Amino acid sequence: MLCGCTTTSDGPPLGYRVFGSDPDVDPRYRRQEVAYTGPEPPGTIVVDTGARYLYFVEGGGVATRYGVAVGEEGLSFKGEATIGRKAEWPSWKPTDDMIARKPRLAQYADGVPGGPDNPLGAAALYLYQGRQDTMFRLHGTNAPWSIGHAVSNGCIRLTNANIVDLYARTHVGTRVVVI
Repeated sequence: MLCGCTTTSDGPPLGYRVFGSDPDVDPRYRRQEVAYTGPEPPGTIVVDTGARYLYFVEGGGVATRYGVAVGEEGLSFKGEATIGRKAEWPSWKPTDDMIARKPRLAQYADGVPGGPDNPLGAAALYLYQGRQDTMFRLHGTNAPWSIGHAVSNGCIRLTNANIVDLYARTHVGTRVVVI
């Protein structure tokens, strides 16, 4: 008996993997392994806000690339930080500045508990500089259609599946570079 499987595809180059298929996310922003030639060591997170990608550097010239949503003009974090805290299904409360910019957020002034309606999604990685919380996060989203766009109040959004994957790969102290 002869068995086998063949496919023809214009998919990613041989040796790289594409993960998942969220119909709300443009295919170019789906998680995949890619070549990485940057200077950052394995275990570092690099966020390219202009390209709307986050890279988790694996080593050996490879990174896992995730599509992200970034902050609206003038609201983005740039620079270096470390993950100072991690939370699964975190609660969320808009800051006073967020409410001033978007008054409709006042309805959430008392906070939103963790869960599927929470804008932080399934998990959050809190960015710190030294012992100071920057108030910027890498987090999931209840709006996966936003991936690839500049729509947030400054945080870096990933799909819930991708933040769960990244959450498992990182630890408190992981270095994050946002360019």
